[in-house]
Amino acid sequence: MYETLGLDFPPRAASVGFALILGLAFGVLAERTAFCLRRALLGVDRPAARAVWLTALATAVLGTQVAVAAGLVSFGDHRFHADTLPLGLLVLGGLMFGAGMVLARGCASRLTVLAGGGNLRALVGIVTFALFAQATLEGVLAPLRTGLAGLSVDVPSALPLGPLPWVAIILAAAIWAILRGGRQPGRLVMAAALGLLVPLGWVGTGYVLYDDFDPIALESVSFTAPAADALFWSAAATAVPASFGTGLVGGVALGALAASLLFGSFRWQGFDGAAQTGGSLGGGALMGVGGVFAGGCTVGAGLSGIATLSLAAVIALAAIIAGATITRALQQRISDPSSSGYAGSSTTQGRQPAE
Repeated sequence: MYETLGLDFPPRAASVGFALILGLAFGVLAERTAFCLRRALLGVDRPAARAVWLTALATAVLGTQVAVAAGLVSFGDHRFHADTLPLGLLVLGGLMFGAGMVLARGCASRLTVLAGGGNLRALVGIVTFALFAQATLEGVLAPLRTGLAGLSVDVPSALPLGPLPWVAIILAAAIWAILRGGRQPGRLVMAAALGLLVPLGWVGTGYVLYDDFDPIALESVSFTAPAADALFWSAAATAVPASFGTGLVGGVALGALAASLLFGSFRWQGFDGAAQTGGSLGGGALMGVGGVFAGGCTVGAGLSGIATLSLAAVIALAAIIAGATITRALQQRISDPSSSGYAGSSTTQGRQPAE
């Protein structure tokens, strides 16, 4: 379709501008809704946060599957639907990412948004995340990734039974979460809008900007490879061109900055001690390696990936949730050995920084 638009620049350049717009919208909406899977799992306000996250997931899945049914986009050749399932990478990467987002006190998307709002702890975490993602994609950790890729199985790439049952299940889960999460219509509307950015991204790159003579990758909202791209471009802009990921991450940070300034939530925040610094560095590193292993973060695999009804994305998200839950339980056990309750249920657990 791209050739019919009559634009004077190539699809890659157009995709950067498109990603910037997507990122700006995501940054504003995520800042206003406090969108974060970690918060939905372990935060002190997890019922409300869970309703936000599942509402976004439901609209992402519904919108994407409508686009597929309309013939606007196809995932047959996408990595989420490869015939070989890298089970070892998915499980190990998901566990690592889940542990990392607990240690860093925010998933990759949340840290990007918080960094835009003045949180220097989050900035350290997201830069570390990007550095380790790049090292795992193309640097010193790449041999480890390729070695573990051999732990694969040949299974159908898409979820069984077709799209309708899964769309119905996810919509039902969102409705349940909304009923349990209290009345927050404004946040839920914004969460639904955030979820719709996922099919917009798929259709934008896979249909509107597609050109047979100069094809671009089929992409949507994600943070692992885009964060690495943004870091690499920042360090070598004269040698490498900007990409979709560069525009997306930059847009998210700018959108979060604009929203925090407009609504008065911008605050400079730093570290309280060495433990917080270690958590940000260690958590960012685990998320960077784990996000590449798992094929995406809580947004790339969890939101955009699940929207394609990919089995790989489901496994990655399940491992991320397991890694976060186990790590939080271990944290609570270490800080309070006498506690045997659910992680995060202690009345002594206040809102943690970067949530």
